[in-house]
Amino acid sequence: MDISINQNAFPDPDPKPNKRRRKKSMVWEHFTIETVNADCVKANCNLCKKSFAYISGSKLAGTSHLKRHISMGICPVTRHNQQKDQLSIQAPPPPKPKISENGTSSNSPRKRHRAVNGAVSIYSNGGNNWSHDLAKMIILHDYPLHMVEHAGFIDFTRNLQPQFNVSSVATVQEQIMGIYTREKQKVMDLLRVIPGRLNITVDVWTSDKSYKSLAYVLLTGHFIDHDLKLQRRILNFISVEFPDSDTALSGGIAACLTDWNIEEKLLTITLDRSSCSQNARENLRNLLPMKNSLTLNGQLVIDSCYARMLSSLAQDAIESMRGTIEKVRHSVKHVEPGEDRTIEESHNEIFVKLKQELQHPSTKRLKIDDVTKWDATYHMLVAAYEVKDVLSKLEREDPDYKCRISEKEWSQVATLCNFLKLLFEAANVLTRPVYPTTNIFSSQVVDIHKEFTEAAAASSDPFHITLTKPLREKFMRYWESCNLVIAMAAVMDPRMKMEYVAFNSTRIYGEDAGTWVKIVNDSLHELFLQYVMHSHLGPAFAEEEANDPLVKMEMPCQEDALLSSVDGLIDFDIDISDIMGESHTKLEIDQYLEESILPRVQEFDVLGWWRVNTYRYPTLSRMAFDVLSIPMSTTPTESVFDTRERKVDDYRSSLRPSTLDALFCAKDWLRYNTELPSSIVPAATAKTEFY
Repeated sequence: MDISINQNAFPDPDPKPNKRRRKKSMVWEHFTIETVNADCVKANCNLCKKSFAYISGSKLAGTSHLKRHISMGICPVTRHNQQKDQLSIQAPPPPKPKISENGTSSNSPRKRHRAVNGAVSIYSNGGNNWSHDLAKMIILHDYPLHMVEHAGFIDFTRNLQPQFNVSSVATVQEQIMGIYTREKQKVMDLLRVIPGRLNITVDVWTSDKSYKSLAYVLLTGHFIDHDLKLQRRILNFISVEFPDSDTALSGGIAACLTDWNIEEKLLTITLDRSSCSQNARENLRNLLPMKNSLTLNGQLVIDSCYARMLSSLAQDAIESMRGTIEKVRHSVKHVEPGEDRTIEESHNEIFVKLKQELQHPSTKRLKIDDVTKWDATYHMLVAAYEVKDVLSKLEREDPDYKCRISEKEWSQVATLCNFLKLLFEAANVLTRPVYPTTNIFSSQVVDIHKEFTEAAAASSDPFHITLTKPLREKFMRYWESCNLVIAMAAVMDPRMKMEYVAFNSTRIYGEDAGTWVKIVNDSLHELFLQYVMHSHLGPAFAEEEANDPLVKMEMPCQEDALLSSVDGLIDFDIDISDIMGESHTKLEIDQYLEESILPRVQEFDVLGWWRVNTYRYPTLSRMAFDVLSIPMSTTPTESVFDTRERKVDDYRSSLRPSTLDALFCAKDWLRYNTELPSSIVPAATAKTEFY
């Protein structure tokens, strides 16, 4: 049987010098052809000498299985020699890095080794992705940029992949700025199409390195997006020189608003009064498009942070009982081991034995508090009060226990816990996964006001009075700074409306309740009329309404427009249109207030209700969305219970401002999957300035 074999499929052992040879497959660098007989041709591995079928009869086996033998490390000799790039010449070993005193490498190689002879490495699709993922990892986990030059990191990455081009700090910084720029453009496109206004919070940070010559400002935007859902995004983290001056803060924030092109969208600014002077707060008011200082009684600038107010009240209350709390703290240390220490087992054994004898059903775990978190102190006091009888008996059973707490002191601890519980529940609304709408704060703040008022009027206990009087005075300063905004947000809840304001006014203001109700009602109508006025502005606002999901305006056809312009009654048409429009808008808010309130239910989506009823209240719904998105706190969720001011560490304060801004903002933006409707065309790419 004659079998025809294509001699071009494998190298000619005796090539002719004048004849052009067919290009060989790269596998023939590792295999040699062996003709067994006319029906069988094999390929032998040059390293392990194993034979593979190549031609059998009339069938050509191809070279895929030969490639796998080398590239996947099946060849034992290949594995033994540790050839990292299986189909290419083995990369030379990298020079050992010189390690400086701080553990960084001073001679990191920059050359990337490539596969040769057309071989495709299994690692060849990684260069840019690795650098991008490394920068993203640094952003998300707050790693220092110079970690890429640490000798340990370099060794680790080379062991994973010798071809990985270890980045320099400059390269990582460039990747971080690229991520920041791309994510910033997404946020800019999102803000460009929001249907309503934007509310911002101003959180001032400090640094030990700069002390009072430099401060850092975290600017966060709160808004309703194109899907009519409440959103918040960090906008900037900027450094401000000489923050104590009256114009430094407003100047820095104004530059940020201009950069984002959101000056005309701004409705309110929320900050903490301890971060700036009265003059500085007035300068911030000048940034608002609504220049009338009487609008909302001037509360478009909310100068008290809800979380910091609660934290301040809690710290003052705890400080008033510092001596007793220190006794409780030592008692907890005596009987319960902490995370970083040990206690004598006998102390804990005696404590457990006494609990069993007294059959004390404690539900709280005794745990030493973290003094940087006031809620930790509250939980420690609650848990200790539960076992006060056991601790009292411990005095007689454990000779090493010296922390005697009297019944009077335990009574004072109980009083303190009652107040701290009120503050804890009020602060806990800020720790929810979804930031609360403004109406949620109304019941919390009113409950605190009511508790302090009743405590001051009813109690004759000197300790009770001493504890509550200064707390009430501090709280009233907060109440006066934002009570109108909170009341208006409550009215925008269809389960509350003006009936809720009237009910609480009687309890808070007594005989002056009617005056307060009138103030709230008048302010509502005043703000509503401003929204009516803005809805009838010229082309600058008309474009926003054209893309607005709240209001879909029908434009007249060309023939109708021509008829109106030539029939001589255009002035009459405009006059009638204004009268009907005014009649409708005046009726809109009154109609809402006159309708019955909805039944109280535990789970209620107030934004969802306004989303459904947008067609009934086109202008009022716009106002409702904006009011319900006004932030009452400047503090991030993870810092709600902090007792210390926010600081930038020495490393981050040494970074250039643009890098620090990019790290803070990009970390926040990467948490969200920001997608715009397909009908919305993204704007031009955001510009990034390095300074």
